[in-house]
This record gives sequence, structure tokens and C-alpha cells, in this order.
Amino acid sequence: MITSGQPLISSLSDFTLVTEQTVSELIRKAKTTTCQLDPLPTSLVKACLPSISPMITNIINSSLTTGTVPLTLKLAAITPILKKPGADPSDLNHYRPISNLPFISKTLERVVAAQLQSHLDINNLHEPFQSGFRPKHSTETALVKITNDLLLAADSGLLTILILLDLSAAFDTISHPLLLDRLAGIGITGAALSWFTSYLTGRQQFVQLSNHKSGCSDISLGVPQGSVLGPLLFTTYLLPLGTLLCHHGVHFHCYADDTQVYISTKPTAAIPPTSLITCLEEIRSWLSRNFLKLNGNKTEALLIGSKSTLTKSQHTPAPLIIIDGFPVPSSSSSSSAYPGSGRGGSSSSRGPQTSLSRATLTSSDGGIPRRSQASVEI
Repeated sequence: MITSGQPLISSLSDFTLVTEQTVSELIRKAKTTTCQLDPLPTSLVKACLPSISPMITNIINSSLTTGTVPLTLKLAAITPILKKPGADPSDLNHYRPISNLPFISKTLERVVAAQLQSHLDINNLHEPFQSGFRPKHSTETALVKITNDLLLAADSGLLTILILLDLSAAFDTISHPLLLDRLAGIGITGAALSWFTSYLTGRQQFVQLSNHKSGCSDISLGVPQGSVLGPLLFTTYLLPLGTLLCHHGVHFHCYADDTQVYISTKPTAAIPPTSLITCLEEIRSWLSRNFLKLNGNKTEALLIGSKSTLTKSQHTPAPLIIIDGFPVPSSSSSSSAYPGSGRGGSSSSRGPQTSLSRATLTSSDGGIPRRSQASVEI
């Protein structure tokens, strides 16, 4: 079943083999970083490229032809680092695991990612309202789209309720069988699908801190952290969510695993609208079926409109919405804005956060909604 509901222009059953020139260009453009799993420093690989590029090309093409990924390229070295300076090093919650993969593994992934990206482009399979991990898209383009929609609604005298959904460790809970079904559904077949099956299965990781190294453990869930393909596979996994949201007629925009759902209504209408309640319930159900979970601590709701519109509304302050047992706080600004949306932010950065406040979203001053005693449970 094709996730987009549109007929495919072409399928991807076999990967195109690459030339030494293509591999050499990929290696030259790659960052000169070395993983402890690499037999040679990346700087030395680049320096000796004319001599070793034929061997690297042969490894890559053999993997593409046979539909298999060597086990040595599926091992990750995890280095724990403190999330912020000054954090208590004795508290394990203060550490962030950094996954490092072999340099050759990432080169192979770049070859596959380029062909998967081309397949998605040719068949127009991208989610139009997903700004994460896409060329010429960023946190800024997502914010511009949402802000424009909210301003248009405010200028039309409408109130908008905006739900900011955040997922817990979404990249780590992806179901491999479901992901492979998604890939098959968008036309990945034959040796190409076999390659992705091999890529996802049999992966292992170990933790290394200073001179101490743990044993290897199997990875049975999630997209590989620190990988090139991981982000693209994650957004492919989420494609049915966009179809669900479109079915309910609500506005939405995504940046990776952050999803903003919003709907505009007349000030005299019921808030939240029944259509939004039904949509949120189906989102919760879909996430559960797909091994994803909402982060109740970071999911928020905003009621947005001009001051005059909010004054006319009989429903201000906004009612408290409860999703999956978590109360969704209503506030005048969001602390869950897209990462990297500050100065110099990009689609992959984790820079300063930009809040979505009512004052900036409306063309006039607005009242600050307070939490109501009324509640709607999803």
C-alpha cells in the first residue's frame, strides 16, 4: 500500500552501482572525523585516497549488489557525555549517549541515502508539511508557515488552538518490521529492500568511557543513531501520520519528531472543536500502534487570537486538554519551539530556541490565556 495514496512513477528494486570518482568525492567532502572503530584515521584515508578508493568502491558495490551490509559496519561505539557543563557526573540522567559509526559505513549510507532521496523526489513521496532533514527546509521555514497561518486566522477574526506535540525518544523506538513495511509501501523492493533489511538487523553497540569498554548488546529497535540514513528513514516511518492529519482537515506542520497541530474556529464555537478532539485521539492511537509515545511534559496547547477576538470569546481561558492521562498546559508561549530556530539555526542544528508567543503571532496586542478548570480528556 502506497503511503501517499498516489501511483508510483517508478520503484526502487536495485541500487545503481557507484564509480570510484563518486566514492572519492563523497570521502573528500566528508568531515575529517575518526571513530575508534576505524582501522585508519580519516585524514590518512583522504591522503591515500587514490590508492584505496578502488577497494572502498568494491566494498560498497558488493553491498549494494548482494543486498547485505557487513557486520563490521553495523557496530556502534557509544560515548557518554554530560548534557551540560557542571552537571552531576554521578547522575546517569545527566549523560547523553553519542553514537559513533565507522567511516566506511557512513560512506556506504551516503550512497544509499542519495538514491533513496532521488526515489522519494521522483515519486513525490515527501510529506509536504515536514521540514526536518530536507534540503531547502529548516526550522525557519516551518515557523514562517505556521506563523503565516495563525496571522491570517487572527486577521479574519478567528481563534486558533495550537497543540505542540512532542515524542519521547522517538528515534529509539522505531519498529524495524513496520519501517520495512513503510519502505515496501513506497516502492522499495527486491535487492534494495533486502539491503535495508540487512542494514536494520544484526546491529550492535558497546559503551566506551576512557579506557573502559562494555560488552556488545543487540539493537532491536530504532533507527541507527549517528547514522546518515537514520533521519530519512524516520521521516519515512512518519508518513502515515501526515495522511491521518489530512483526513481530519486540521492544519499541521512537522519538524522531525515535533508536530504542531492547529485549527481555527469562530470565537463563539466550542473550544476545542470536536474535530480536533477526534484527531488527537486518533493521533494517540496511531502513535501507540507504531511504538511511539507522547512526551506529556513537553506537549503544550496555546489559544491564539487578537485581543478583541479573545474578549468576544465565551471560552477564554482555554480548557485544559488531557491526552493519554497527561494534562496539556495552556500558556501564552511555547518552550517547545523547534530546535535550531534561533540565529544561525539550520535543519540539523541544536541552537537557541524561539518561542511561539501570542504577542508575535497576532498583529495586535493580545490577552494571555489562563488555564481553565474545564477539561477535555483524550
